[in-house]
Amino acid sequence: MARDERVQSAIDNWAPRFVANGVDPNDFQRVSNSVEHWDDWCQKWSECGALHEGMGEQAEAHGEYESAAYHYFHAAISYHFGKYLFVHRPQELRTAHEHVVRDYQRALPYFDFPGERVVIPYEGGATLAGILRKPWHTPRPPVVILVPGLDSVKEELHTYGEDFLRRGLAVLAIDGPGQGEMEFEFPLRHDYEVPIRYAVDYLEKRPDVDGKRVGLMGVSFGGQFVVRAAAFEPRIKATIENCGPYDQSEHFASKPQITRAAIIHRLKVANEEQALNQLKQFTLQDVAEKVQSPLLVIHGGRDRLVPPSEGKRIATEAANAELWLFEDGNHVCNNIPYKHRPQQADWMRKKLLHT
Repeated sequence: MARDERVQSAIDNWAPRFVANGVDPNDFQRVSNSVEHWDDWCQKWSECGALHEGMGEQAEAHGEYESAAYHYFHAAISYHFGKYLFVHRPQELRTAHEHVVRDYQRALPYFDFPGERVVIPYEGGATLAGILRKPWHTPRPPVVILVPGLDSVKEELHTYGEDFLRRGLAVLAIDGPGQGEMEFEFPLRHDYEVPIRYAVDYLEKRPDVDGKRVGLMGVSFGGQFVVRAAAFEPRIKATIENCGPYDQSEHFASKPQITRAAIIHRLKVANEEQALNQLKQFTLQDVAEKVQSPLLVIHGGRDRLVPPSEGKRIATEAANAELWLFEDGNHVCNNIPYKHRPQQADWMRKKLLHT
């Protein structure tokens, strides 16, 4: 099969991410092998999502709630990876996105750690959408706010959340401006401390979590966001950033074409020149050095999207940073989740529970 370059790029750059974040390996092989043209990508993954959706509905109707959770989650994650970079067909993207939100919400009551959809007040009367999940065995737990990247969403951070929940930490996964539920009306914004401030304000008002002990974890673009937020939001106690860029404008030209298109789309600009100009604001220059709370920087030595030198630079400039550089890791180290996901959750537990 002579694959479209964009299809091959998606497979080459993100295959481990699909599996690490919940796609069944058999589904990945079957669906990715069936796609020749990028225009068919979202449809093929949506068909996979619909298969799991139907199985979830059947299980739920029979009171088989564990199976319902399993299938609704797989439906949501399949629809997500259908639309995550499918920005050239906005309506198809939006339709798949609506399935992501709905199917994940249908699964929420049935997870081992159930969750609730929360609506957080934001600027100008707008709202931030979030998913709050709490450990059943810890009263009033600290909270880790999970921040997605350019093309991830709060639902994709589910498996990250499991590690924190098992260790007695609640998780609040959010879609910030330009992400997930906020991508349709709002552009990405460099000053991510603003949405984080609203999220912490919200957590402080809840009696069932400890809003005075809040950590951050962000992946890829979200890694830069959480470092920026930790620099300007003093209530953050500890931060984990995974493969975040130091300066978004420096390596824009070398990114895959589908990623550049997604950046243009989510910045809400017209072309690459405007995107590059906007991205000059997305930098940790004179910012990383302002982070005073503990910061864990995770980076892969084989990261083809964000060079490992970016992680080293962040860790060098932040006052209280620790660098975990995995020479065999790809972007977000999704190819070696066992080397950093349980360990980063242990790190965060120590910072939030024992300080």
